[in-house]
Amino acid sequence: MTHAPEKLNTPATLLLGIGNSARRDDGLGWAFLDVIREQGQFAGEITYRYQLQVEDADVIRAYQTVIFVDALHQPLEAGFYWKPCLPVATFGFSTHALNPESVVALCQELYGEAPEAYTLGISGYDWELAEGLSRAAIINLRAALLFFEEKAMKY
Repeated sequence: MTHAPEKLNTPATLLLGIGNSARRDDGLGWAFLDVIREQGQFAGEITYRYQLQVEDADVIRAYQTVIFVDALHQPLEAGFYWKPCLPVATFGFSTHALNPESVVALCQELYGEAPEAYTLGISGYDWELAEGLSRAAIINLRAALLFFEEKAMKY
C-alpha cells in the first residue's frame, strides 16, 4: 500500500465507486461513497457505477485526479489496498466490463492525456444476491475509510 498524495480533497477530484449493493460485499465501493457523502467533507465529485464502460474514459478526462473504489475478491492483511492506477491497454476478465487501468488507458489514447488515478480496493467475502455487507467487509470498509480520512481528507 502506498500513501495517498496531497491535495485529493479538491473539486478537481472524482471519487468513482464501482459495485452492486444487491450482491452483498460487491457493494463495498458504493458503501464507501455513501459514508464519504454523508460526512459532507469531500470537495470533489462522487459517482456510482455498476461497472466501468468505455464512456467513462470521457467522464474521467474532466478531472485532475480520479479515485476508483471497488470490492476485491482477495483477502488482504490490511483489508484494503491503495495503489496508483496506471494506464494498461488490456482488457481483462472481471466482474466489471472494464477495469480502471483500461479506462485510464483509453482516456490517454483518445484524448492524449489522462488524470492522475488511484485504486482503493476493499476486500470482500460474500457475493450472494442479498443486501448488506458481511461483518468482515464492514471491518475492511472502516479501515479503508480511516486511511482515506487520514491521508486524503486532511489536505
